[in-house]
Amino acid sequence: MAVPKKRRSKSKKRIKRSAWKAVAPEVTTCSNCGASIRTHTTCSHCGYYKGRQVIRVKSKTQG
Repeated sequence: MAVPKKRRSKSKKRIKRSAWKAVAPEVTTCSNCGASIRTHTTCSHCGYYKGRQVIRVKSKTQG
């Protein structure tokens, strides 16, 4: 099993650890209905992607 030859100093460890960041997903608005969606995905509310209807979405009925 591989074992490091030398111990990593506190500063080097902290510099390496600082690169790990949580990134929020990119969000945009749907061009058809205006709902907020993730980029490069079909809108789950209306089924449109880049101005074209890609999927048919079942509408919720009250009753």
